[in-house]
Amino acid sequence: MTATTTAPVAAAPVRTTRQPSTRLRAWATRAPLLPALIFMIAVTQLPFVATLVISFFDWNALYPKARHFTGVDNYHQVLTDPGLRHSVWTTILLTVTVVLACLVLGLGLALLLDRRFRGRGVVRTLLIAPFLVVPVAAALLWKHVLYNPEYGLLNGLLHYVGGPQPDWISNTPLLAVEASLVWQWTPFMMLILLAGLQSRDQQQIEAARVDGASDWQIFRHLTLPHLRRYLELGALLGSIYIVQNFDAVFTITSGGLGTANLPYTVYQSFYQAHENGLASAAGVLVVIGSIIIATFALRVVSSLFREEVSRA
Repeated sequence: MTATTTAPVAAAPVRTTRQPSTRLRAWATRAPLLPALIFMIAVTQLPFVATLVISFFDWNALYPKARHFTGVDNYHQVLTDPGLRHSVWTTILLTVTVVLACLVLGLGLALLLDRRFRGRGVVRTLLIAPFLVVPVAAALLWKHVLYNPEYGLLNGLLHYVGGPQPDWISNTPLLAVEASLVWQWTPFMMLILLAGLQSRDQQQIEAARVDGASDWQIFRHLTLPHLRRYLELGALLGSIYIVQNFDAVFTITSGGLGTANLPYTVYQSFYQAHENGLASAAGVLVVIGSIIIATFALRVVSSLFREEVSRA
């Protein structure tokens, strides 16, 4: 009986493929975004850094050799000068009034468009149209077509019924600016609130109707709590724009009659008084206020996304 022995077979060498590192894959994923990031930094962040540096200098463009470092004196002047403080108060009053009016009108229009009726698409398009108008064109429209005391539409209607012929801009300057902004920004609030209305749980509403709840009870206990985050989002986004608004104030009143807000004061200090340092300090305060409001807006948007994901 013979025993056969087999020679051991040598194992074939295992060829290992080197996997790219996680960090390398992450950079490869982000690489296409680098040009946009560099462009954004060059266009937005570098000018802001330059503005921040200039805000610490007493810098008049008419006397460039006399500029010198003053620390926070420009910020102190912005916060203590009566004219600048009045512009801050005007900015707050303009923002609060316009945002609240837009929210109330936008909610009413959103509730109207949430119902089914013939021609709803046409009505929706017409209501969105003011938001699509260029801000300067909208301000010119209100100044000349509506407010003009000689040929304006408002005085034309009053003349038709035998009413007075007031000079709207001279008599109520701030209200004239607010009305034009409300007209333009109400559609924006309407769209946000309409999206909130259409995201409601219809089964819950039908169950409430079956239980005998009235329309007012459904609106108060179901619709309004559901719209709370959408109302907050609309208020925050609207405030970001109105705080920075320049077009309506410049076009309708040219900052006169007590309507100069902080952005217009920045323009006036920079282009008319040539006070680069003072204008830069006021501009930095506007940016800081906008960043604070935008931070709250981003939190509201994040909470809305989390709510939709949990619901899905």
